Amino acid sequence: MTIFIIIYSIVSILSILHIILYGSRPTKSLSWLLIVLILPFIGVMLYLIFGINRRRFKFFKLKQTVKRKLYDKTHKNKSTKEQQVQFKDPKKAKLAKLLRNSSDFSARSNNEVKVIQTGEKTFDTIFKELENAEKFIHMQYYIIEEGEIFDKLYRLFKNKITQGVEIRVLYDAIGSYSLRKKIIKKFKEIGVKIYPILPLRFGSFIFTLNYRNHRKIIIIDGEVGFTGGVNISDKYIKPKDYLGIWDDTHLYIKGPVVDTLNRVFIKDYYFASDQELLLSDQYLPKIQDSGNVTVQIVAGGPDSDHPSIMQQYITMINLAEKYIYISNPYFIPNSAMLEALRIAALSGVNIKLLVPKKSDSWLAKHSMLSFFEELLFLGIEIYQQKDDFLHSKTIVMDGEIASVGSGNFDHRSFEHNFETNAIIYDKKIAESICKDFIEDCKKSIILDYECYKNRPLKRKLSEGIARFFSPLL
Repeated sequence: MTIFIIIYSIVSILSILHIILYGSRPTKSLSWLLIVLILPFIGVMLYLIFGINRRRFKFFKLKQTVKRKLYDKTHKNKSTKEQQVQFKDPKKAKLAKLLRNSSDFSARSNNEVKVIQTGEKTFDTIFKELENAEKFIHMQYYIIEEGEIFDKLYRLFKNKITQGVEIRVLYDAIGSYSLRKKIIKKFKEIGVKIYPILPLRFGSFIFTLNYRNHRKIIIIDGEVGFTGGVNISDKYIKPKDYLGIWDDTHLYIKGPVVDTLNRVFIKDYYFASDQELLLSDQYLPKIQDSGNVTVQIVAGGPDSDHPSIMQQYITMINLAEKYIYISNPYFIPNSAMLEALRIAALSGVNIKLLVPKKSDSWLAKHSMLSFFEELLFLGIEIYQQKDDFLHSKTIVMDGEIASVGSGNFDHRSFEHNFETNAIIYDKKIAESICKDFIEDCKKSIILDYECYKNRPLKRKLSEGIARFFSPLL
């Protein structure tokens, strides 16, 4: 027992020293210090799993992180950087340059983009395009779970493989935890190459648990792509619990930017499979122009040199002159994001925030609610969608630039998850997303500052406790 206490004391002291030396923000560092001190044994474990910033702290290097950085140096696509769009609008030019330097992908012009607002329409469009596949299908999802959509997908895969179509699937080991081994085996038996991302294995569990691949990507023949917030699950087409139907936004994309989306998949697939490097012309064909929309893919993760998703969101808020409308299920802003919102609101920018009234996480919900009083005081309009579970991650700025993707407004998406957003530099599409946003707000509950300020003490305490644990989210 004495030896155990000595070991624990040493580990605790080392954890505290690390928090002091490498803490990214004083408030976050203070939260972790209190968690380590207040929760014996558990606090240290929580910090080791959830608290270490891999981007800054290089001692516990993930094997995949090292390999991914080497991949970037060896296989970075120079042609993508050479095909840069020259924006006349200085706001668009500034955002595009930042994201190119932050996540290595340039904006690409001449694309066709369709915004899909419901689960049924999303899957109808996806299956229609999958039926047209002739060469290969690349698919990557955070959640793949059994149900009607899954069964339909299996039947389609079985048919396409008999036609000679190559199929590769990636799934997150945590997000798709319900995917049974016999089901995975069933996919492999028909010829699908399917792999988990960052599987939980003995020896690396403590350093991989917190780093999840949250992307949702499909590429068909290297020419058509899908990305957004919808997973492979029946919860998007019918209610499965008290949350109701998951209300989400997805994108259909055809054109040159699909090459970028495919490269994000290829990199992840290389590390998940540890064998296939799909960088030949067979998998990266030259893509013909298909429309007049300019799109830029933002891919961020714990192996990135910069928090690209966070930088994208803050820059869009800073560049807004008229309005910025944000739809997100997990709105837990850090101090930098809060300051950007304060400045924008005090500058006269109209800010509307649409969030779900229901939530799949008590901690995330109450942590999010803890920020509302200050935001309402600043004049930010907050709407709670009451019927179904809002899962969309969209931003529209001044009716000129829109973002649709997988990135939430929380520490997890900024630092720990592999995420993908699509930035759409198109007035028509931005206005369309804006119109849908306003319609959703009309059907939602708008919060009143005076009423919210006078909410019960019990609720304030719950929110304060949840906010205290926000570094874990």
